[in-house]
Amino acid sequence: MIHDLSKKEIVKEVVKSGKDPVYFINNYCKISHPLKGLIPFKTFDYQDSLLNDFNDHRFTVILKARQLGISTIVAAYVVWLMLFHRDKNILVMATKFNTAANLVKKVKAIMRNLPPWIRIADISVDNRTSFELSNGSQIKATSTSGDAGRSEALSLLVIDEAAHVEGLEELWTGLYPTLSTGGRCIALSTPNGVGNWFHKTYIEAELEDNMFKPINLPWDVHPERDQEWFVNETKNMSRRQIAQELECNFNTSGETVIHPDDLERINQLITEPKHRTGFDRNYWIWEEYNPENSYMVVADVARGDGADYSVFHIFKLETMEIVAEYQGKPSLDMYANILFQVGKEYGDALMVVENVGIGISVLEKLQELEYPNVYFSIKGTHEYIDANSAQFKNNAIAGFTTSSKTRPLIVAKLEEFIRNKLITVYSNRLFNEFKTFIWNNGKPQAMRGYHDDLVMSLAIGCWVRDTALTVNQRNTTYNKALLDTMIFTTSRMSTKIPGQIGYDKDMVQKRNESISQQKEFSWLFKG
Repeated sequence: MIHDLSKKEIVKEVVKSGKDPVYFINNYCKISHPLKGLIPFKTFDYQDSLLNDFNDHRFTVILKARQLGISTIVAAYVVWLMLFHRDKNILVMATKFNTAANLVKKVKAIMRNLPPWIRIADISVDNRTSFELSNGSQIKATSTSGDAGRSEALSLLVIDEAAHVEGLEELWTGLYPTLSTGGRCIALSTPNGVGNWFHKTYIEAELEDNMFKPINLPWDVHPERDQEWFVNETKNMSRRQIAQELECNFNTSGETVIHPDDLERINQLITEPKHRTGFDRNYWIWEEYNPENSYMVVADVARGDGADYSVFHIFKLETMEIVAEYQGKPSLDMYANILFQVGKEYGDALMVVENVGIGISVLEKLQELEYPNVYFSIKGTHEYIDANSAQFKNNAIAGFTTSSKTRPLIVAKLEEFIRNKLITVYSNRLFNEFKTFIWNNGKPQAMRGYHDDLVMSLAIGCWVRDTALTVNQRNTTYNKALLDTMIFTTSRMSTKIPGQIGYDKDMVQKRNESISQQKEFSWLFKG
């Protein structure tokens, strides 16, 4: 109260409050409690840390659980910023106008309930969703539709429930220049799947690839919440709701094709490659060629517009372990030459190339180079057929065809392989694609702005291994047995026995014929 403090003490308190938002909020701000009414705002430690982060960092992204009072602490910070700093222009943005307006209302309520003597600036212009102080500082609410805030120079941009804002990536492109004069940004939200601007910004912040300070606030940062509270709170919640509302879990809260538990298991296997090589150092090798193993190369060719990548995986067929991987943007001729070279290096590995679009050009180049082990399939049925037999089939085509018919089948096979732990993945590049590979209206695809080239190459590999090569292996066993019956004995009978003169000569001739026949049909063993 004014009568409790001298003029000198008031000046001292104003100066101290203006320097320290934590002190100001804990001593002079009041908030409305649903049961207790108007009460002093006594912050928790995690809220104090937030206030310091707001002051120390221009850009802050907050991944939060619900009901932690984060919107309220942001509102209190805005009060401090407006009150003790002149000409601050603050914009609160959310996907729904009412969400943004509610935060502005919180700011106004805290401002009006301050002790009169510390309110060194008064509300001079008061509208329902905006107001201005006598020191020139102002705040307003807006939705994310249209060109909101793009023409203004902002001191602070608050994006509430940022993960739920559609098209925020495009909006951010227009909003960022408004902060170029030193403006700040606070983006806060519960998770809402992966691949959106909020998810991308938070992940990049953790990797220190952008200017944002990442802050993770799960349910248990609140000192008054324990396991009993969690059990009671989650009784009627789905696993996705728990992940989204309380655990700050991006993966489980989204509709990823690969189950979050499998994603976590894969993440634990991620290792750095032994070699990063190739002309662009994008050819990653975890294990060199071993002649005791069989290998398969599965390649996906970029469309040629520069928007996506040409990729391939090299599998160890016995274990479906990915021993090498490439992701880059070489020319078609260069890419074909790369495939030829790595295929030869891995023992003439079976070469499976997606034949959609310009993939056909790569296949033609490989055939010109006389690569000996190109994958063929039957048009329409997509059944595997070996290269030698393909010469006599009019409906045989080189490569694998990804279509509206085969895509869901190979993705289902991929999910099956991963779920049953039948494949080993080491690549962080591939893992990142898994996290943004989702069901979109029933279709498996990358989220907008992301790629699925590595994922689809992997899916083709799983399909080929589990279908074509399994059948081929069975047929090979049968053909080998058949071939064995066509080969005559190589033993030589004695010519000393009367009546057997000339027999030795006949057997040598038959032996040579059998060897020739064996060579002729040796292709049956391949695959």
